[in-house]
Amino acid sequence: MNKRPFGRTGWQVSEVSFGAWAIGSAWGEVDDTESIAAMHTCIDNGVNLFDTADVYGDGHSEQLIANILKQRKEEVYVITKAGRRLNPHTADGYNKANLTAFVERSLTNLGVEALDLVQLHCPPTEVYYRPEVFEALDDLVRDGKIKYYGVSVEKVEEALKAIEYPGVQSVQIIFNMFRFRPSELFFREAQRRQVAVIARVPLASGLLTGKMTRDSAFAADDHRNFNRYGQAFDRGETFSGVDYETGLEAVEALRVLVPEGATMAQLALRWILMFDAVTCVIPGAKRPSQALDNIAAAQLPPLTDAQMQTVADVYNQYVRGQVHHRW
Repeated sequence: MNKRPFGRTGWQVSEVSFGAWAIGSAWGEVDDTESIAAMHTCIDNGVNLFDTADVYGDGHSEQLIANILKQRKEEVYVITKAGRRLNPHTADGYNKANLTAFVERSLTNLGVEALDLVQLHCPPTEVYYRPEVFEALDDLVRDGKIKYYGVSVEKVEEALKAIEYPGVQSVQIIFNMFRFRPSELFFREAQRRQVAVIARVPLASGLLTGKMTRDSAFAADDHRNFNRYGQAFDRGETFSGVDYETGLEAVEALRVLVPEGATMAQLALRWILMFDAVTCVIPGAKRPSQALDNIAAAQLPPLTDAQMQTVADVYNQYVRGQVHHRW
């Protein structure tokens, strides 16, 4: 597994890492035994960064990772998130008392004395314009409760504002074949400031696996059912904000690029790794076979200039008008 530097932290992390949303909640049926096996498979194959959040299964995802940490001797970085437990989810809720309480809960869930890195979990845009929020995170670092902190964002605007704060070590942002905008100004600024970039929702909620059809059905507790139009949280989290039918058409246009013996999902992950500003990509995996498929993407040959242009052409034709100006 290739490693890339994680911003200014000194960490070297696997370029294909592990996203633990799916093993916690909101992705339909999941089996804990399979989830644990998938994480062991990841570590066996050089993955050393797991991304989770305190709201994934109300802490269940963190607890599953804690189980893994007890069983393995390898160094694994666990980065979690805080803030979405707020109800209502408002900027005022991002205060020192609440952030401290969220961190304390994650420390318990993960069974550690200090969190490797905590990320603000897609807070309202106003939060990024409140220096006192980042001062509270600085205090948590000084108190030894967290080693580093970063942000998970919805919009490029939020990412650009966040990295103005000197303590922000990482930005997690949706970036995939259906979400180009981060690769413009934000990537340049992140590299200039040595900020780690974590590419999330890399497969556009499964659209870019190439396995979905117009007849695909999703469980009642799957966000691809209940949040398709942003009913529960930001629409951009589900299918990257792309209309499902349009997304299927775009996938068909991309299918010609899939190398022999590879999958559409692997192509989509390898495309993300073509960008030097990306530190790691965090696809989810509910079972070992999915984990192995994701990991194998790093071994695909680089895309050619012509292939990269085809992806851009498909984006411009099918997707740009729906998402580029929104996120």
